[in-house]
Order: sequence, then C-alpha cells, then structure tokens
Amino acid sequence: MSGWGYPDFDDHEGVHLFTDPVSGLRAVIAVHSTVLGPAAGGVRHWHYADERAAVTDALRLSRGMSYKNAMAGLALGGGKGVVLADAPGAVIDRARLEAFGSVVDQLAGRYVTAEDVGMSEERMKVIAGRTRYVSGLPVAQGAAGGDPGPYTAEGVYLGLCAAAARGLGTADMRGVRVAIQGVGSVGGGVARRLAADGAKLIFADVDGDRARALAFELGADVTAPEAILAADADIVSPNALGAVLTEQSIAGLKARVIAGGANNQLATPDDGRRVHERGILYAPDYVINAGGIINVGLEYLGQGDEAEVRGRIARIPNRLREVWDESERSGQPAAQVADRIAQRLIGRA
Repeated sequence: MSGWGYPDFDDHEGVHLFTDPVSGLRAVIAVHSTVLGPAAGGVRHWHYADERAAVTDALRLSRGMSYKNAMAGLALGGGKGVVLADAPGAVIDRARLEAFGSVVDQLAGRYVTAEDVGMSEERMKVIAGRTRYVSGLPVAQGAAGGDPGPYTAEGVYLGLCAAAARGLGTADMRGVRVAIQGVGSVGGGVARRLAADGAKLIFADVDGDRARALAFELGADVTAPEAILAADADIVSPNALGAVLTEQSIAGLKARVIAGGANNQLATPDDGRRVHERGILYAPDYVINAGGIINVGLEYLGQGDEAEVRGRIARIPNRLREVWDESERSGQPAAQVADRIAQRLIGRA
C-alpha cells in the first residue's frame, strides 16, 4: 500500500509511463524488483478501460513476475510492460513496436522484455531491432528460447496433474473433468495433453469459434465464458486474463481443484482465503505458469539449452507440493504461503 493511490503499488523500484506522439505509443513499464537480477517479464498489447487500469495491471503483473522468477530459481527480478491498444482486438503496428523497443532501451537493462498477450516472435524481432534487452526470439532447434507459450503449457499441464493427485487422489487423468477457461496458446496446449490422457474437457473462450474448433478436434464440450468457472468439473483451469476468482465466482465453484496458467487469478488477497476456506486446492498461478519465463529467461541469461529448460519445468510440481505441504502444516491459504516464500527469496519477508 502506498500514498500514490494505487493499492497494488508494492514498493516498486520504478513505474515508467511513456508516450510517443509520432507512433501513437502509450506504454507502461513497471519494475518491481531487481534484487535477483534484471527485471524480466513480457509485454502485452491490450485494450484497457482507462489508463489507470493499465497501470494497475502493470503493477500487479510485475510483482507476480518477481515472485515467479524467484520461485523458479532464476537470476532475474520482476517487471512487466503494457502497451495500450486503441480498441479491443487491435493489432499493434510496426511503428509502435519500434517505439516500445526504444523506451525499453532507455532503461539500459533494468527491464528485459519478452512475448505476452497480443505479441508474437515476429513482433519481438521488431522490438529487438531497437534494443538488446529482449528475449523470446526465434532460436535454433534445441536451444533455449523462442515462443514461451508451449513451455508455459507444459508446466501448467505438469502442475495440473500434480494438483489432481493431491486434491483428487488420482494419478490418472482418464475421466477427470476439467473446465478450461481460455484455449489459446497455453490453454489449448494444456487441453491437447489432457485429451491424450483421456480427460473429459469443457472449454470456454471469448473467441467462440476457436473454442468450438478445438472442441471438435478433441471431442470436448463448449460453454459460455461466463459459465465456465461454475461448470460441473473436478478441476477448473483459468488460462485467460486475471482477476477471475472473485467472491462471487468462488462461491459458485463446483471444482475441488484450481490449476491454470492465467496470471493474477485472484482478484484480491481475500479471495485466496475464500478458496482455502472452501477446501479447494489452489495452485498459485506464478508457480504453475513459470515454464515460459524459464525458457526465455535462460535464453537471455545464456544458461543451458532446451533440455535444461525442460528439466527445470519438470520441477514445478515439486515447488507446488512444497507450497501445499506448508499450507497444510500452517493452516494458511496456499496463495499466502507462496507469497511468503517468494517474498523471502527477494528479501522482502
């Protein structure tokens, strides 16, 4: 909490607001912590209701990146970039990508950017034409780096299976009912792995055609986006945008497990307590979804190859079990336990 008027300001080291009249760029870069290394986190292109909402998103996401990178054992701090889109669904143009690369470069390595919502490998290449503080670029086969989405999906899948074992008592996903919110790069990747295991799937996505196409491919069901969290399922897997777990949506949950790749799933800290009090096993988002940053982080740091990336992703279930074990011992919500561990790692205990 801070006198700046943003409840999500958490003693951030820097919050930078940029405009470029020539390209039309409006962007926010939030640097939460550089204790462990340069503040790393993707940049998203998104349409917000207003500028305040964009700043709030950057604050929350950058703090989450500090925690995620620390829990993943990376020598990286936490930061996030947000480029404001003019309208819902707008595609960012080359001029704004180049302008964003220039503002990243102004921070001289305190912030390292990568791909997030609304971005792609090709767009990161354009940004990289203006700064060297960028990761997630196309790489040779077998090297660390490239599109982080499949690696995030791999970690979420492994974490979801660990959550099923813990919360449902099953090591076999066959017949387990999983409701997946958002079937883009991450949610779609998780869905394909679960379908191969014989899980029973139900999808929802703001892009209804995408949800229906994947459901046809995998033999899944489809429901409306506003109904997915309350679906009759064993596991709910949020893989779209954040703040979906609210007092109202938690009250309507039928699932016994929440395990998904979306960032900042809990709308407020109190919602972590509400999930816990309902006896629902929660996989803290920044622990389970670390696969992508492990990939692009090791690319930027020059530490290891694809095999090293996959080896580190395979440890995600162990970190989740560490959180759940402490939650059981202490009686505290898993979300609170994970925050405390991460805060200790970045020197903010």
